Amino acid sequence: MSSAAAATAGPGPVPAAATTDWTPVCHADDLGADRGVRALQEGRAVAVFRCSFGDGLYAVDDLDPFSGASVLSRGLVGTTRDRSGTAIPFVASPMRKQRFDLRSGVSLDDPSIRIATWEVRESNGILELGRCHTPVGSPSIISGS
Repeated sequence: MSSAAAATAGPGPVPAAATTDWTPVCHADDLGADRGVRALQEGRAVAVFRCSFGDGLYAVDDLDPFSGASVLSRGLVGTTRDRSGTAIPFVASPMRKQRFDLRSGVSLDDPSIRIATWEVRESNGILELGRCHTPVGSPSIISGS
């Protein structure tokens, strides 16, 4: 595995990404349903999740802005519903239990707090991270950098 990504190693090395835009994280089979893994992307810890609901794959900054700890990859994932009944996939921090929308990074407990989200995909059996969806420095963004 390259030094650009750190995750649970699988049955062999993770092949290099086809382009420089995607960083290999781990073998897709190594990450079970409703589990997360921490990876390093652009010098930042990123939590990558494979979920049995919603779009299936999500990636957000691993830093919990409420506790200051890099722990979101170990959080519990689930869904809740907004007032209109739309399902919202979330990760709950293992520290203080605040929940973050896995699609937008917005805290469901304090909407003024938002963490960055990342592109994530499965390609040829490998989970890969792409670019940050939410630029660091945007209003109300809390980031690990």
